[in-house]
Amino acid sequence: MAEKLKRLGLENVRDLLFYYPWRYDDFSKPQKIISLRVGQEAIIKAKIFQIKQSRTRRKWMSIIEAVLADDSGEIKAIWFNQPFLIKILRPGTEWLFAGKVNWDFKGKQKTLAISQYEKEPVILPVYGETEGITSKYLRRLVKPILTEISDTPGVSEKWLGEYLPREILESEGLIGLSEAIQKIHCPPSSKDIELAKKRLAFDELFLIALRMLRSREELSQKNAISLKWDNKLLQDFVGSLPFKLTDAQRKAAWEIIKDLSRPVPTNRLLEGDVGSGKTVVAAMAVLVTAKNGYQAVWLAPTEILANQHFYNVVQLLKKFKVKVGLLTSAQKIADTDKDDLIIGTHAVLQKNISFPRLALIIVDEQHRFGVKQRAHLRKTTYTSEVAVNRLKVVPHLLSMTATPIPRTLALSFYGDLDLSVIDELPPGRAKIATKVISPKNRGHAYNFIHAQIKNGRQAFVICPLIEESPGKTGQLFDLDRKSAVQEFEKLSKDVFPDLKIGLLHGRLKSKEKAETMKKFHHGKLDILVSTAVVEVGIDIPNATVMMIEGAERFGLAQLHQFRGRVGRAKHQSYCFLFTESWSEIAKKRLQAMTSCHSGFKLAEIDLRLRGPGELAGIRQSGLPDLKMASLSDIILVKEARQAAEKICQDGLERYPRLKEKLQEFETERHLE
Repeated sequence: MAEKLKRLGLENVRDLLFYYPWRYDDFSKPQKIISLRVGQEAIIKAKIFQIKQSRTRRKWMSIIEAVLADDSGEIKAIWFNQPFLIKILRPGTEWLFAGKVNWDFKGKQKTLAISQYEKEPVILPVYGETEGITSKYLRRLVKPILTEISDTPGVSEKWLGEYLPREILESEGLIGLSEAIQKIHCPPSSKDIELAKKRLAFDELFLIALRMLRSREELSQKNAISLKWDNKLLQDFVGSLPFKLTDAQRKAAWEIIKDLSRPVPTNRLLEGDVGSGKTVVAAMAVLVTAKNGYQAVWLAPTEILANQHFYNVVQLLKKFKVKVGLLTSAQKIADTDKDDLIIGTHAVLQKNISFPRLALIIVDEQHRFGVKQRAHLRKTTYTSEVAVNRLKVVPHLLSMTATPIPRTLALSFYGDLDLSVIDELPPGRAKIATKVISPKNRGHAYNFIHAQIKNGRQAFVICPLIEESPGKTGQLFDLDRKSAVQEFEKLSKDVFPDLKIGLLHGRLKSKEKAETMKKFHHGKLDILVSTAVVEVGIDIPNATVMMIEGAERFGLAQLHQFRGRVGRAKHQSYCFLFTESWSEIAKKRLQAMTSCHSGFKLAEIDLRLRGPGELAGIRQSGLPDLKMASLSDIILVKEARQAAEKICQDGLERYPRLKEKLQEFETERHLE
């Protein structure tokens, strides 16, 4: 079974102990049959009223059918290919049954597809499974290990030695690690599950916060080039802009420029909503760097965005004679020795490329770059002897993101970063009218889009897939997920045959993508059908309609990013959310989009409605995967950070076991 277990990341005993259940079948709290609803996972306590075995004609498959009854009613139960059960489940005996409630083949009667049956009211953990590995099998593996740990002296200490200081355990009301592992896998009660979850969740949040605070301490001991600013230069730059800076932009720029003047490395995150003007703030930092005689590198996650930044920043800095180069896999308009600023994609990270005067790194949508990639650029370098007396220096780092992160989480998980927030949009921007479109109103939406285009405007159409993929049987799967290729063909031939429509997705060659974006930018295309590749930073001032297919498939932060691609000029703009799902949570999320226009508020709503596992804004922001902690538990996040701060104040050297655990955690999680 080793190969199958490996697919779940289970290669040794330790992996197994820290492979937590994702839910529990609590046989101690059965429901009444009358209360069951189709689609739910349910547990009932019932007598077997009738039971019989039959076989299907085609595959000779065994089917066992039973009528189960309690004092509230009856339900039909079904087992497939388990003929031995007819000898175990006798008429008149009472059992606890767990399973999923469905309709029968005729759609008239409820049935219960049984997944588990028990005599006693136990609480059974349910784990993530894979082909050939069931929760039942994993329970059978874990149980004897837990018994040995609890019964054999010294074994618990070896595998589950306590590393949290006693004062933290007491002040936070936490149980010990060994007890938590026992209770997470074999809980005597629901209360024990909560105690175990709290301890294990605290550990994750605490170790992340501690690592980030330690990173901050370590960075503060290193040297950087002190970049002095010139007031007149900055005033000239601001005066040359065709618009007025917002107060939030001014504040953020001032925080960054003050950072750059210090002889220790800047490590700042510039967080700003879609269209808030982060680019111009970063351009000011580049100007200060260049006028001090040093270089900056500006990393963008896509070629489209790198090209756009190149075009915009060249315009912003043209008057100040800042040499700007572009370095992508498709275009190499750069001289890494002479250019003051090199804008590029991952191509900048090639090992044979070096920057002799590098003092500032700007990383746009920083979560799109891996830890090793960022570290490659930020490695310790020597600069000219005259400038810093041959001190080893580390470049300043300015990270930028338009993915809104609730402030509490940002402080905890980016504890190594200083935070600047641009929380206001440029004046005069009209709110983008956002509507959820039902299937019956699709035609009206198409007519509206057509009218907008005839008035000289342009539109985006976003799809979750590039193209539909045939399954093994030749059937198409995910038919409810719109694909860009098929949507492009449908719109071109059937819906808007008189309009010019382009297609953009990640599988196109760089040259094709650049050509398509160039056409759209210059108004030679009316509609651009695309995947999520346009999520970040694409700036088409003439586009006024954003139409999103399968909107329920995206997180609110992603939807907000898409919406931010329109409304970037004086024209009233619109965002249409098309959905095939009318589940309660989908309705709440999409309605939030119609009433809320702040990315920060939407991030909070998504966190509350979907939880951290599904929150695109969080998951895409470089935060590490969490096995047990819930990011929505803001109180526990704060407590963990405060505990980590206290340890740093006391000195980690006082806690050798915790120090050892932190090193182990860094290796496992690959944190910076």
